[in-house]
Amino acid sequence: MSNKKVPTGIMGFPVTPFDQSGKVDFKGLEANIQFLLDEGLGSIFVACGAGEFHALNQQEYRDIVKASVAQVNGRVPLYTGVGGNIEHALDCARISEELGADGYLILPPYLIEPEQEGLYDYLSTIIGSTSLNAIVYNRDNCVLSLETVKKLVEYPQLVGLKDGLGNMELNLEITETIGDRLIYLNGMPMAEVTMPAYTNIGFDSYSSAISNYIPHISAMFFDALKKGDRKLVNDLYQDVILPINRIRRSRKGYAVSLIKAGMQIVGLPVSGKVRAPITPVEPAHYEQLEAILKVALEKYPKQKKAATL
Repeated sequence: MSNKKVPTGIMGFPVTPFDQSGKVDFKGLEANIQFLLDEGLGSIFVACGAGEFHALNQQEYRDIVKASVAQVNGRVPLYTGVGGNIEHALDCARISEELGADGYLILPPYLIEPEQEGLYDYLSTIIGSTSLNAIVYNRDNCVLSLETVKKLVEYPQLVGLKDGLGNMELNLEITETIGDRLIYLNGMPMAEVTMPAYTNIGFDSYSSAISNYIPHISAMFFDALKKGDRKLVNDLYQDVILPINRIRRSRKGYAVSLIKAGMQIVGLPVSGKVRAPITPVEPAHYEQLEAILKVALEKYPKQKKAATL
């Protein structure tokens, strides 16, 4: 495995804020990244799914990576999203290396439903194109067989596998065969919902959508899960996690737009603007999320950090 920084614990996936004219709000992005750092997130992934990678042009991508590298400033691992057609993915990988990212998350290729041979060619070309750490996102039209993973781990740049499929039989086969050669990350939508199952088979990191606006509750949940505090885990499920997840599942695209709504509700610097084909959160769902967060913040308040001398 590469000796560069690898993600651990809860991974932060900041959104890409847009101003009222629809342009990237870089001050908002920097503030949101700083919020995640202040809250103790173990890594930052920019311009990925939550960051609307699909909707960014190449100059915006470059500017986002540059601003994010400067904001993180080496404090935690900083990863980018790469993907889409092979040439676009390679351009994003080169930009990420040039600007000083620690690695990238490889998103599925555009549209095509490839054979395993094609997936291997696609992924190995990207992984081998730079010295950066690479994490493969196993989901949608990029679902790897065990044999393909076994071939890809020959590349030292490959450090992790993120699962967004939920096939636990396949996940178990991979983790038991590949072992600690890779890190394993839960990338299911609203990953807190499935994390108990993933923890049992060797996944010890996950991407948290709610950490963008209630990160202390993400941390509280993960700590309770690791300590075996079933009562607190269940309380957080009933009061916060499952109610938010029900809203998320009600409309396509809410995996992104619901994050921005939550950030608005708690007063973070982001508008609710998203780029097509994602649609903004409906007013009724926004009000439901407001009510959930009101209860969450009252029942599970953020603990003040002790002052240091």
